[in-house]
Amino acid sequence: MRRVHLYISGIVQGVFFRDFTRRQAKALGIKGWVRNLSDGRVEVVGEGEEEKIKEFLQRLHKGPPGAKVTDIEIIYEEPNGEFFDFNIIY
Repeated sequence: MRRVHLYISGIVQGVFFRDFTRRQAKALGIKGWVRNLSDGRVEVVGEGEEEKIKEFLQRLHKGPPGAKVTDIEIIYEEPNGEFFDFNIIY
């Protein structure tokens, strides 16, 4: 298992990025959450199998139509199994 804490920059708010992230996570079996930050970035915490996390990162780099990801800050953390689903936090 792998856990990532992400800060995604670019045109990532107002383009359905959170919903895109949730759908990609669910498709890959990743558990965690996504939320918008007041500074225009999107924050994501996800846990899953290492290969699935790698695929998740690739998908997030591309983003949904209308999004433009300029940077993803990746912080690797110890997984702790606290999540049972992947949710959008409002």
